[in-house]
Amino acid sequence: MIKGLYETHLQVSDLEKSVEFYTEVLGLTLAHYDENRPIAFLWIGDDKKAMLGLWEQKENLQKRHFAFTCDKEFILNSAESFLNDRRLKPYNFLKNKSEKPMVFSWMPALAIYFDDRDGNQLEFISILEGDSQPELGVISYEEWLDLKK
Repeated sequence: MIKGLYETHLQVSDLEKSVEFYTEVLGLTLAHYDENRPIAFLWIGDDKKAMLGLWEQKENLQKRHFAFTCDKEFILNSAESFLNDRRLKPYNFLKNKSEKPMVFSWMPALAIYFDDRDGNQLEFISILEGDSQPELGVISYEEWLDLKK
C-alpha cells in the first residue's frame, strides 16, 4: 500500500528568497510558483518522485525538520565543504560544535544537519549497511566503523 513519502511542506517568511535558496543553493528544481496563494513546489531529485512545498507565512512561522536522502560518500567526503561553500553551517545531531556526520545506530544511518534561512532544520542522510544496534545510540562514523571490524 504505502511505498514512500512523496511530498512535505515548510512555512517560509519570504517565498521568493526561499525558492532562490532551495533552487540555487541546494539544487532543487522549481516545479510551480503560485504568487496568489503564495506557494511554490520544488522537485527533489529526478523523475518527479519527491516534492517540497514552500508556503509563505508572514507571522507565527512554525519551524520544521526533514531529511534529504544522499549517498554515503557525499556525506562523508563532500557535505561539509558543500555546505560551507554556500555559507551554511553544518552540525551534528548532538549540536556539540562538530561539523562531522554521526551515525544513528538504531537505523543505522549517517547524517549531518544544517538550517535553511528560516531556521528549518534540514538533514542529509544515508542508510548504512549492517544491522540495527540501538544500544549504541548516536555515535561518530569512526566509532561505527571500529565496531564493525
